[in-house]
Amino acid sequence: MSNKLSRRIAVKLIGLSSALFGSHRSLVAQSIDNVEREPVVDWSTTHDRVWLGGECWANPMEDWRIVDGSAEVQSGGGDRNIHLLTHELTNANEPFLMSVAIERISAGPQESGVGFLIGIQSDVKDHRANCFTKNGIRAGLIGSRLTLGSASVAIDNEILGDQFELLLTNQISPADGLSKLTLRLRSTTQQYTAVVENKIAADELLGNVAIVSNYDPAAAGRSGSRFRFRDWTVDGPAFSVKPERRFGPILWTMYALSDSRTDEHHVLKLTCLTGPLGSEDNKDVELHLFRDGEWTLAATAVLDLDAWTATFRLPNWDASSDVRYKTVYRESRKESEPKICEWLGTVKADPKGRPLRIAALTCQNDYAFPYAPVADNVAKMAPDLAYFSGDQIYENHGGYGLIRDPAELAILNYLRKFYQFGWSFREVMRNCPTICLPDDHDVFQGNIWGENGAAMDDGDTSSRGGYREPARMVNVVHRTNTSHHPDAYDPTPVLQSISVYYGDMLYGGVGFAVIADRQFKSGPERVDTGSGRADHVTEADFDTSVLDKPGLELLGHRQEEFLRKWAQDWRGHSMKILLSQTVFAGAATHHGEYDGYLKADLDCGGWPQSPRNRAIELLRQAKPLHINGDQHLTSLVQYGVDKQRDSFWSFCTPAIAVGYPRWWRPDELGTPHENRPAHGNPDTGEYLDGLGNKMYLYAVGNPEVATKKNRYQRAHQKASGFGFVTVDSEARTYKIESFRFLVDASSPDPKNQFPGWPVTIHQDENAGQNRLR
Repeated sequence: MSNKLSRRIAVKLIGLSSALFGSHRSLVAQSIDNVEREPVVDWSTTHDRVWLGGECWANPMEDWRIVDGSAEVQSGGGDRNIHLLTHELTNANEPFLMSVAIERISAGPQESGVGFLIGIQSDVKDHRANCFTKNGIRAGLIGSRLTLGSASVAIDNEILGDQFELLLTNQISPADGLSKLTLRLRSTTQQYTAVVENKIAADELLGNVAIVSNYDPAAAGRSGSRFRFRDWTVDGPAFSVKPERRFGPILWTMYALSDSRTDEHHVLKLTCLTGPLGSEDNKDVELHLFRDGEWTLAATAVLDLDAWTATFRLPNWDASSDVRYKTVYRESRKESEPKICEWLGTVKADPKGRPLRIAALTCQNDYAFPYAPVADNVAKMAPDLAYFSGDQIYENHGGYGLIRDPAELAILNYLRKFYQFGWSFREVMRNCPTICLPDDHDVFQGNIWGENGAAMDDGDTSSRGGYREPARMVNVVHRTNTSHHPDAYDPTPVLQSISVYYGDMLYGGVGFAVIADRQFKSGPERVDTGSGRADHVTEADFDTSVLDKPGLELLGHRQEEFLRKWAQDWRGHSMKILLSQTVFAGAATHHGEYDGYLKADLDCGGWPQSPRNRAIELLRQAKPLHINGDQHLTSLVQYGVDKQRDSFWSFCTPAIAVGYPRWWRPDELGTPHENRPAHGNPDTGEYLDGLGNKMYLYAVGNPEVATKKNRYQRAHQKASGFGFVTVDSEARTYKIESFRFLVDASSPDPKNQFPGWPVTIHQDENAGQNRLR
């Protein structure tokens, strides 16, 4: 933009801000060119609902509603805000204008202000990360003062009333490098106006913009006032406008393709996720396919009103070639035409006859959100299958606390956190099949011992059996993660009518068993570990064999029956992979803190020991590679039952973003071992884990003690990253790679992977016929 044009727009913006306050017309009713200017978010024609629109991210989602054409905060809590996703302030040396109409709908004793927040910047300069950053410049009404950064003027609130408008503009000051900001307030019911000005460094204005109810994050409880916002306008060349950043109403899709080996042949299942809509909104989602040069409607599915998922199931799918698809949602509007939202992707051809490439990921603690180094690397590697083994969320995701009850609010609290997962990885998932398992944190538990679906007694969710959350919420977790999976082997629900999802998939000439290694598992209160926590053994001389009591379950008889049949079924494939949440061994010596020694953690798949051995023995004939996660510590382990190295291998992938760290450091503890691998790396070889299970630990990726402040550098220090497995059915091999977080995975630099990787193992080694030394 020329300097002449910039000056002309700046003059018009200044003139507009003066003209607006000489008129009783709404701020939105005029524009730079004296024509009506549309709000950036059209709440006026939107039906009442939770989800505010694709242009917005609401913090927290569950505390906001569209009510009578306005965005209304439901809570008096602090720092309730709405970020504008499609507009980012990128050049404060250009003019801009923002305006919004505000109504106080209930007064609270500890109100901490209302208005704009600008210059919201994160350490990684990503608009998604900015949404959760607690900084920025306040421009609004705080108590009895109109405030703009460090400047403020007194306001007579009694004259002002409960309905008013705010207008923020800037004027360029090239001489001192500062931007002169002007904030104007006007009552919409009284002849009352106020103005405050301030000069602020231009680079401090860059980043996201938001509207805020109760600025102070520390505002006590929910005792602040509640507000409605309408007619939010944003204008001027200072903003970069990026419509592609819209997030919704279709948020993303996930799909799976499997050869059913029945008369249905290949079956495609695809789930489309939307934000939580309202009772008057359209509930239908369409699936269109591009074939023979045109789009045709293939199916329509109805949204589940708890999970806000629409699942399509298409049997007899032609899997011989790639097929473009689009999901279409027609967003109904009040007294206007529907808005059409489309989400496009590709259903890949079944990749038979060549190696199958699998991205394997787990555990994404949101201090490193949106995990761009991992997400971008995986997208560039274009996997044939993306596998997320659990903990797509943690309870602290996005801040604003945890809601456990009632079910309706717990579901919204969960969905808001889960949406961060899709926001990060939807570009990967739109074009390749995805298997996505829920785990403990996904259902708001520190650990999960499902006890066949039993309800949990009161107590610590990390060390008691059963499910803490309402069954209705748990089922939403299952639907959002797994509704697109191939059909369950036996869909009969467990206790409390909680759904199950275990079953098989045949894709790319590889047979997959997908299991839940926590849903049927016995709770640790059934044994005595001699420590303060039922699931932790802290004493080095504790005899853990006493924890292997009769009647305890790991996978449960239903899943064991399924695995027994799957191990013997080789129709259409010659290689097998077992997908589950965690490793069947205790491959960690220290937890949480660098000196946090634990002899044994019952949360791992090494307990209970007898069911662990039984599962390995019945699977040995299948010769599967076991891909899992959960431990926040990448490892490559070969299981042993009767003797060391007589069974299959486990690849525990790095966490996408390690929160709670773990280490495997047996050498410094003097733990006995034999047959260290030829690479000679420390802490490797044949061991008995803390539960007495035999395991051959070939490679491990211990973390550093994190010191970095930058989220991505910190994640890298904590041994975050992702896994990649290439299955070559012709050579009968699995190539296993374990990448660090902050690398270019396309580079051949060996330091990009954890020590000991990459590793190639032969299929027969999963039955104890070992070649790797």
